[in-house]
Amino acid sequence: MIDAETKGVGMTSQRTRLRLIEQLKTQGIKDTRVLNVIASCPRHMFIDEALSHCAYDNMSLPIGCQQTISQPYIVARMTELLLQKQPCSKVLEIGTGSGYQAAVLSSLIDEVYTLERIHGLHIKAKKLFDTLGLANITSSHRDGWEGWPEHGLYDAIMVTAAPEQVPQNLIAQLIDGGQLILPLGPQTAQNLVLIERVGQRYTKKVFEPVRFVPMPEGKQL
Repeated sequence: MIDAETKGVGMTSQRTRLRLIEQLKTQGIKDTRVLNVIASCPRHMFIDEALSHCAYDNMSLPIGCQQTISQPYIVARMTELLLQKQPCSKVLEIGTGSGYQAAVLSSLIDEVYTLERIHGLHIKAKKLFDTLGLANITSSHRDGWEGWPEHGLYDAIMVTAAPEQVPQNLIAQLIDGGQLILPLGPQTAQNLVLIERVGQRYTKKVFEPVRFVPMPEGKQL
């Protein structure tokens, strides 16, 4: 039964999730909307069952295909930054991965579009979105560097893999005043960056150091 599976037991129970929320608060996450969604979203369903005992630890975990599900702090931090500017009703995510970040966004944003370059991960995440009834998520198997212009313009775009340079196609798919949130730089020196489109120009703010998998071009079957 999905309700029981979503609620979790033992190391995936609500008590375990609330310990994670207290940890996120000590790390500076203040937005109660984000904290509430992190507390309710069943992260254990987005990872392999063998790792479910680690689901609510504040750490990244492998999801196969040399990819990871992001650390809850990073998910919360990027989501909090995205929500700082309102209105924000249509968001594009580059790098679906396990689907966890998109699921978090779906509780806070009207329309979530998400792209994954690895076909197997795309199919697995799409099935999970259907299982959880996340009807406001639209997913596709695409090259993230191209974005998804057919559904733009977007209020915000979130990238969950690290390019070494800002993808110009993505900036072009933002509304004027829209924001691009991404890890930027080589693996040895990545930073969390927020870019705001201002007409044909953009401004950039640099936040804390991060570590994400690289963002290659092209699709993978």
